[in-house]
Amino acid sequence: MKYVLSYAISFLLVTIIGQTGYSQQKFTISGYVQDAETGEKLINAKVFDKTTAQGVITNSYGFFSLTLPEGQVSIVAAYAGYQSFVLDFELNQDSEMQFELEYYKTEEVEIVAEEQVRIEEQTEMSTISIPVEQIKLLPALLGEVDVIKAVQLLPGVQSGSEGTTGLYVRGGGPDQNLILLDDVPLYYVSHLGGFFSVFNADALSNVKLIKGGFPSRYGGRLSSVLDIRMKEGNMNKFVVDGTIGLVSSKLSVQGPIIPNKTSFMISARRTYLDLFTRPLSQIISRASSDGEGSLSFGYYFYDLNGKINHIISAKDRLFFSFYLGDDDLGFNIKNQSGLVGEPDFFESKIKSSVRWGNRLAALRWNHIWTPKLFSNLTATFTDYRFRVNNDFQEARAISNGEDLAISQGLLNYRSGIQDAGAKLDFDFYPNPNHDIKFGALLTHHTFTPGLFGFNISAGDSTILDTALSPDLSRGIEGGLYIENRMKLGSRFSANVGVRGSFYRVNDVNYAFLEPRISSRFLVSDRLSLKSSFVQMNQYLHLLTTSGSGLPIDLWVPATDRVAPQRSWQAAIGAAATLGDGKYEFSVEGYYKQMSGLIEYKEGTNFFLSFEDRWEDRVEANGTGEAYGVEVLFQKKKGKTTGWAGYTLAWNNRQFANINQGNVYPYKYDRRHDIGIVVAHRVKEGVTLSGTWVFGTGNALTMPTGGYASLQQDVQRFLPQFDWTFYNYGNGQFGSGGGIQLYEEGRNNFRMAAYHRLDIGFNFTKQKKWGERTWSVGVYNLYARQNPYTYFLDSVPDPANGANSFKPELRRISLFPFPIPFISYSFHFEKTLPNR
Repeated sequence: MKYVLSYAISFLLVTIIGQTGYSQQKFTISGYVQDAETGEKLINAKVFDKTTAQGVITNSYGFFSLTLPEGQVSIVAAYAGYQSFVLDFELNQDSEMQFELEYYKTEEVEIVAEEQVRIEEQTEMSTISIPVEQIKLLPALLGEVDVIKAVQLLPGVQSGSEGTTGLYVRGGGPDQNLILLDDVPLYYVSHLGGFFSVFNADALSNVKLIKGGFPSRYGGRLSSVLDIRMKEGNMNKFVVDGTIGLVSSKLSVQGPIIPNKTSFMISARRTYLDLFTRPLSQIISRASSDGEGSLSFGYYFYDLNGKINHIISAKDRLFFSFYLGDDDLGFNIKNQSGLVGEPDFFESKIKSSVRWGNRLAALRWNHIWTPKLFSNLTATFTDYRFRVNNDFQEARAISNGEDLAISQGLLNYRSGIQDAGAKLDFDFYPNPNHDIKFGALLTHHTFTPGLFGFNISAGDSTILDTALSPDLSRGIEGGLYIENRMKLGSRFSANVGVRGSFYRVNDVNYAFLEPRISSRFLVSDRLSLKSSFVQMNQYLHLLTTSGSGLPIDLWVPATDRVAPQRSWQAAIGAAATLGDGKYEFSVEGYYKQMSGLIEYKEGTNFFLSFEDRWEDRVEANGTGEAYGVEVLFQKKKGKTTGWAGYTLAWNNRQFANINQGNVYPYKYDRRHDIGIVVAHRVKEGVTLSGTWVFGTGNALTMPTGGYASLQQDVQRFLPQFDWTFYNYGNGQFGSGGGIQLYEEGRNNFRMAAYHRLDIGFNFTKQKKWGERTWSVGVYNLYARQNPYTYFLDSVPDPANGANSFKPELRRISLFPFPIPFISYSFHFEKTLPNR
């Protein structure tokens, strides 16, 4: 508590000092920086005065406030990829301005390095922004452009299993990532069992990942923040973008509703896998069942993003954004025996549907109170739901000529989490050396850990009609924060803040203070040293049986029996700009400790019984330790751009009743991780891109020994990766056989190393009606058989007799061969007549 008060006192003193000691009269320039063509606000754009060398950065809504001494000023507004805007004038009163920047159309024009927010200037560390246009160039599985897959290529971020959209950041689990879409949390971000994410790149404007040094305005998770913003809608033109791919198509439309006042954006995506799987499954099932049965199988997913942006006045703006997305997996099974109308005729029908997805909405109001004070009020709603519906019907004709007897039933399962909340954020700019943010939030959680519904009837009689559920939980989560991004002299800057969080569920209360500090010291004009320390608390847990992020995973709250997750993380590093701003280099070392972790007990799963609560099925109060070094080298300009990242990391867990209480490696403890991304402009309209990844294999629990149960003769495996037994005589391997297996420690086996090369070409051509792009490429170019999982099989062992068997380790690869992709994209726009 003492050090938290010290932070707060220092914060107030520095703020007061920062606002005093100036005798010269000052005035404030405030306003927005935006794209000249679309009206889209530019986040983290730099606005500075060449005369005084004072500057600020725009906030999450493109707003800036810069207070300068009276006199001649030369204001520059700059943003990466845009032509800088320069305005010289005499400052003698408060001024409101709107800077409109032109996007570079060619590579011939170079960006002036001094006008950009260079990496060594930034106070924040462990933070990376990825341009959406760069994400669209990257080759992807089946050509589906994916934000999450691009983030997985960054150092400190792991993907989990082959091809999936899991995020494991600096030793954390998938539940420890705060994933925000327009400031609203999303709980499940995957389609098709994790192979695609829910984010449609055509609907997005900004993607930022924070791995450490979290500002106080973010909270509720331990490992990362993925802050994603949707496009606001073009204020000046009607713009249409579309893509037709191998598994899905998408269409985006944006434009003005009222020119220069109200705009909209709507973007939709749908896969058409069900159009192929349903008729194909029916043909195959009929051919194999001789007409006595049929199977129809279908799957599809869809996403729908939308946003409305309305300018009420020069000081007020209103935004409404929403997202809808679902996965739908369905089976229809029909079996028949006998002839219709004949005695002993039997028919059964089963209709099964599994559906999961998100609903999200946000209503935001921006208001400029004074040239130095900006606020944003947001009302949010998010709902993740998982649904299973099983409908069966059985019909039987009795042989004595009685009427047809019919029985039917329903079995339903429901789980999910629903939030409704509000938050109020303020940005206060007392002078160019201080950027103060403060605010509050309140969220109401409703947890449904599992609801079963049964209905069984025979004829006109109901045999069973009931619903069973574990306890429905409701919780209130709130937070207050304040932070000050300050400059002390020309070389030192820091972001100092504190966050207070509280949580109440089922009459249980938790409250914590979370100090945060990030600092930067400029060693030279091109090199800086950085450090950070943060404490985080998380009041939610994810009960998961796999690492693929399947929808059967359950979100549950902290309770009186299961404590919240807590962590602290410290990091140090260096950052530099090289080669006239063309290159950036950073290196960071981090150490993180976690507590309050949970795991399923051995032999349990997500289908909760009704004799106990979910808390009875977990091991609680686990601890974790993660530490490592991350290196990132980026090329930002020129015909060839991209990055190379390397991570050296350790990641361990410990539970009192797992692995005999000993420390063991987490499943995603990956010692070495490499990601290389390259995009090269071959010529006008032709771009080549490629990604190569390498990672140490995941950890698994595998048998390390066995014995013949009849002789009780302990035998040992040969070294791992050979995985053949010594002679077991005539012992039968497998369940129920004579060979019994045992394990020496949790996650004691390493899968083979993972590596893969993807390439892609984009061919863009201007047409009379607009622009078209053909994208072709190959996923897993050199056919690496990366392991998805392993299993032990029983195979004959003739060397030891005709009836001898031995175990053999087998590898399962999801994509053991190159997978080509092709897609067609189009873009056209129409300028309004009055423009």
